[in-house]
Amino acid sequence: MLQAPHFSSGIPPVLLHQLPQRAAACWPQRRALTVDGNSLSYAELQQQIERCAAGLLQLGLEPGARVAVYLDKRVETVVASFAAPAAGAVLVPVNPLLKPAQVAHILRDAGAQVLITSAARLDQLAPLLADCTELVHVVLCDASQPPARALPAGMALHAWQALPGGTPAPCPRLLDNDVAVIFYTSGSTGLPKGVVLSHRNLVAGATSVASYLRNHADDVLLAVLPLSFDAGFSQLTTAFLVGARVVLLNYLLPRDVLQAMARERVTCLTAVPPLYMQLTALDWPDGAARHLRYWANTGGRMPQATLQRMRQLAPEALPYLMYGLTEAFRSTYLPPDEVERRPDSIGRAIPNADVRVLRPDGTECAVDEPGELVHRGALVAQGYWRRPEETARRFRPWPAALLGAGGERAAPELAVFSGDTVRRDADGFLYFVGRRDEMIKTSGYRVSPTEVEEVLYASGLVAEALVYARPDEALGSAICAALWASPAASGQAAQDDVALLAHCRQHLPVYMLPKVLQWVDKPLPRSPNGKLDRQRWMQEHGQL
Repeated sequence: MLQAPHFSSGIPPVLLHQLPQRAAACWPQRRALTVDGNSLSYAELQQQIERCAAGLLQLGLEPGARVAVYLDKRVETVVASFAAPAAGAVLVPVNPLLKPAQVAHILRDAGAQVLITSAARLDQLAPLLADCTELVHVVLCDASQPPARALPAGMALHAWQALPGGTPAPCPRLLDNDVAVIFYTSGSTGLPKGVVLSHRNLVAGATSVASYLRNHADDVLLAVLPLSFDAGFSQLTTAFLVGARVVLLNYLLPRDVLQAMARERVTCLTAVPPLYMQLTALDWPDGAARHLRYWANTGGRMPQATLQRMRQLAPEALPYLMYGLTEAFRSTYLPPDEVERRPDSIGRAIPNADVRVLRPDGTECAVDEPGELVHRGALVAQGYWRRPEETARRFRPWPAALLGAGGERAAPELAVFSGDTVRRDADGFLYFVGRRDEMIKTSGYRVSPTEVEEVLYASGLVAEALVYARPDEALGSAICAALWASPAASGQAAQDDVALLAHCRQHLPVYMLPKVLQWVDKPLPRSPNGKLDRQRWMQEHGQL
């Protein structure tokens, strides 16, 4: 059914599921996955993908049917993630940290017809499934633990191991522009919405990222990010492109990450800044950094103090500072040899991407003039699922004036307008200023919360910080900061206020100084992807 074309290591794949398929043809005995100390070769992984795809086709799915995968990081999660597109379906990865109501929203919004999950997760979700009217099949990965709750009428329950069997329907013909995956955003500003990605988007993204990270077959990538997060899923696609190994880790504590790095001789680590903040606060065990070739950040700006501490803890590893958005996967990266000179830069465009800083009229900004980051190229998504109006606002034609001589094409090329404000220096390197919808207007000035947060982190008194605004009659908005104290900080909060504000006065103009410092006794709220969640903090504390 899924007979592979003749692959060689020099011929790139075209479709998402051809990544493990080609790896199995080129490097069948190489280890593809490691989970809890057990490994699976590429040949074994591909065999499971083909069996699962056959089972999905046996259910009678039409091309383009949505298959939701709601599991933690395990072999079945990876198998289903590539079997669904192999069967002509569309993968909808669901973050295992989401609550049942959030999961049900995604199932309804995506119109999922198949749900692959575990018995424990199904028990929590079952009371909400009656409203998921397009859901027909539920597949349990642990059939030995039958669900405690009955499914709504019209839904069939299947065991994972019983899926393959019979004669499957022929695999539909697929093109690289067909939809492969719908990634749902974290929903910090409302209900999560799906970003539609094609096979081409994902394979082009893997090729681009693997090229500048110089991934190779001897790499070991530690997957700490959720596989429902585009950067987390990228750990699979970049590894499978080059025949590397992925270690799946469901960690409870940051120390679990360090122990896995030492145990599995990890060479590549990609994480969000909050995790790096936690890792740098620990004493690293012997061997944690011994094999580390690079570490990369995603999902937000890396505080300078955390960056410097990571470079001390892993002096031989190359740091890659990256910027991306789900609507275009990755946009920029800062080469390691530029980190010393430009530690606060998000770099320049990644391979096979064109990234510009534009004014509202579509013209290009001058050096150091703030403007909107706009990205065109093979990585730009197809839009938002079932949201044509939002798609039209964010995905717009690339300005004709930037096309060069003539400025004419048979059809307009769509670019993604990020909503992020950046600036470009004289050498073409970009610097993040802030999200347009998060900028604080105070005393007639526009202030980036991330710029204030950077100064707070540099004090050494703060482990986590979220800067936000409160209405103020005199100022328009007052700058406020929610703070979790660093374990190294000492004294009472009032004393910390004095020291922290003294530090801020040395590095910020008066109009950027926080007017309110609110200390908390536990880590600040995070989105399901591990980022600090400004919108959730404001909602929980009556600021929205």
